[in-house]
Amino acid sequence: MVDAKGRNMKCLTFFLMLPESVKSKSSKSSKKGNASGSSKLPPVCYEIITLRSKKKKKMAADIFPTKKPASTTTVQLYQQQNLNNNNTIQNCNWQGLYSTIRERNSVMFNNELMADVHFVVGQPGRTQRLPGHRYVLAVGSSVFHAMFYGELAENKDEIHIPDVEPAAFLAMLKYIYCDEIDLSADTVLATLYAAKKYIVPHLARACVNFLETSLSAKNACVLLSQSCLFEEPELTQRCWEVIDAQAELALRSEGFCDIDAQTLESILQRETLNAKEIVVFEAALSWAEAECQRQELTSSTDNKRKVLGKAMYLIRIPTMALDDFANGAAQSGVLTLNETNDIFLWYTAAKKPELQFVSQPRKGLTPQRCHRFQSCAYRSNQWRYRGRCDSIQFAVDKRVFIAGFGLYGSSCGSAEYSAKIELKRQGVLLGQNLSKYFSDGSSNTFPVWFEYPVQIEPDTFYTASVVLDGNELSYFGQEGMTEVQCGKVTFQFQCSSDSTNGTGVQGGQIPELIFYA
Repeated sequence: MVDAKGRNMKCLTFFLMLPESVKSKSSKSSKKGNASGSSKLPPVCYEIITLRSKKKKKMAADIFPTKKPASTTTVQLYQQQNLNNNNTIQNCNWQGLYSTIRERNSVMFNNELMADVHFVVGQPGRTQRLPGHRYVLAVGSSVFHAMFYGELAENKDEIHIPDVEPAAFLAMLKYIYCDEIDLSADTVLATLYAAKKYIVPHLARACVNFLETSLSAKNACVLLSQSCLFEEPELTQRCWEVIDAQAELALRSEGFCDIDAQTLESILQRETLNAKEIVVFEAALSWAEAECQRQELTSSTDNKRKVLGKAMYLIRIPTMALDDFANGAAQSGVLTLNETNDIFLWYTAAKKPELQFVSQPRKGLTPQRCHRFQSCAYRSNQWRYRGRCDSIQFAVDKRVFIAGFGLYGSSCGSAEYSAKIELKRQGVLLGQNLSKYFSDGSSNTFPVWFEYPVQIEPDTFYTASVVLDGNELSYFGQEGMTEVQCGKVTFQFQCSSDSTNGTGVQGGQIPELIFYA
């Protein structure tokens, strides 16, 4: 049993929980009871207990919703509201929809609910006003912590950030609020800038990883410029690897014209640049034309020479083939008459004039060879080509650039061969070339090159194929290896279903892969 005092306290607690309409009804009943001289508490207690008994199931459902996960439709609705900055939360108990603090925190992303600061992000005329929550931001970034809670903290309700793109700022907020990394090729550089500015190191690292995996000859020069700006030495090194190996593709890319003058000079003076000097010269002229447009100058030869400045002398014009110089650089108009005459004399005269241009050719890259057979042999009835395909699959553990294949030649005297070489990844053609080579009748291998080196990513199998036409009898490899270590690169080999002429891991053709690493 409960004593009178305990029962009074219990009744009072229930009474405070009731709606006003119920309280009023109870008060009237109480007054009527007082008028008749009866006890004050029992009628009230009786009515409250009866009402609670009737409403118990409904109230429990309201306060403690069932622990079913939020439906996909509901979650997507809230996420879409956040992305659109349409932050009306219909359910008064939205917290119960999410089982973890990360999910509940995610609801606050780009949400006006409880927002205590706003950011006006972007350049004037293209700004976007985004809500924020000081505590969440301070937990995610030391810069925000100093901004809101540091000794020099300013209690501003609106903060202008003109140097960050709204999409990049939203990507950073999404990481801070939701612990999600959402990157795209269009915004990754801007997101990296935001992550660096607000010291969000894990997001910055993810941006760099994204850039490294998407690195190619088309964007290597631009990313080189950005990696130096962001002080990312690993990304810088990766960019140089691509630029060195695929120099001609990189120099002819649209992105090359967008780099700054300092990056231009660093590329032009690169000793390991694997490109013909006429290609370097033409790329420099294309950059100069773009720079004239940026500086609002007419694209005259004088202005091109002006914007190139001292970078002009980093082009090794004297190392060009004479035909390239005579038909290209000499007629470009960017060289002075004296410079043109001196370079012609340098080509032809016994006593060569002094030049401001570097006259030593670039060293370029030294190709490496992965030989997959331990021996080779020939027999009177092998190896016959007959226009059939010899193919092998391979994978590497580090990024490399396949420049060509080393192939066997005739086993019965000298002969000329026609070779169609191909490189594929999952059936997609990455590189091919049709060329001829001369075999001297020895068991040596003879290089056949792609037009441009092909970038090979690690941990993925590629298919190397060749169709040979020439002397029917040829050397072939035997005692093949499934794994070959070449310097710091490990190659793995497996048989290819494209092979229709007997080549496999243990024996056959395509004895060498020629590559840069």
